[in-house]
Amino acid sequence: MVAETEITRVEAQDTILVRKSESLWQDAWRRLLRNRAAMVGGVIILLLFFTAIFAPLIAPKGYADQVLMDNNKVPPWIVRLFPTMAPYAKISLEYPLGADYVGRDILSRMVYGARVSLAVALIGPILSILIGVTFGSISGYLGGRTDNMMMGLVDVLYGFPTLLFIILLMAFFRGTLSKLEPGTLAYSISALDAKMGGLLFIFIGIGVTAWETMARLTRGQVLSVRGRDYIDAARTIGATNSRIMSKHILPNIMGPLIVAETLAIPAYIATEAFLSFIGLGVNPPTPSWGIMISDGSQQLRTYPNQALFPALALAITMFAFNFLGDGLRDALDPRMRGTS
Repeated sequence: MVAETEITRVEAQDTILVRKSESLWQDAWRRLLRNRAAMVGGVIILLLFFTAIFAPLIAPKGYADQVLMDNNKVPPWIVRLFPTMAPYAKISLEYPLGADYVGRDILSRMVYGARVSLAVALIGPILSILIGVTFGSISGYLGGRTDNMMMGLVDVLYGFPTLLFIILLMAFFRGTLSKLEPGTLAYSISALDAKMGGLLFIFIGIGVTAWETMARLTRGQVLSVRGRDYIDAARTIGATNSRIMSKHILPNIMGPLIVAETLAIPAYIATEAFLSFIGLGVNPPTPSWGIMISDGSQQLRTYPNQALFPALALAITMFAFNFLGDGLRDALDPRMRGTS
């Protein structure tokens, strides 16, 4: 019994030593894997990315294919779900989630619509991090008058309501760049936006406004670490400002920045959906969940499936990113390190 007890103590000590030897990122990854809600959100996001990448193989039909004679057709299970549709519904097994008002397959358009939402979920954070982290790092590290001037600019931009500012930008882009002479730069930009289905101007609108919060957060994080002993030691041995920033400051502040940007992704997706809902988003017939909800809302009482399913897809996607963001926040919290 004594020998077994000693062996158990040695194993426990080894386990403690192994845990203590873990880096912050390894410990965060281990705790993230233990968070069931975050894992569910991560799996949903991976499935959505898989769906978006292989949309032509998954979608039963093309997103723009329409058969006017099949408009508003629904499968039998939707009629059972909404019995009030029974007197006038056109039953068809050809459309798993029904057809819209011009005979386009709703399921296929939802599958392709995932591309738009996930593209915004990728480009929005990339633009925010590239601009905001660069701006905030310079402001926080240099300090003094430079810091006051740069943060003053951010405060001025914060004075404009974000959503209204994006709407004005989108209205300006769509209104002034629609009729231009071929060969000009503005014409080329407008043509590129048309090839992207209207996403270019959405990316520009989100990119212009998304970086402000990230700049403020980055500045605060830089201010909190720039006076630490290891930063002073790096200066003492002759490290340049760029090396201190890239090797010593940014790696130690990226955790909170990643968490903040992950939690901001649902807002980017909601912004795109709202812009598409009011007609300033992607160009038809490019599918977007916002456009589908807008079209379906006009027939909400008669054919609720046309708005319900895109709305569910949008809600599930936003919940998934929120769950993953909450899990990352808990996993990267230094106060939680070493706990299960």
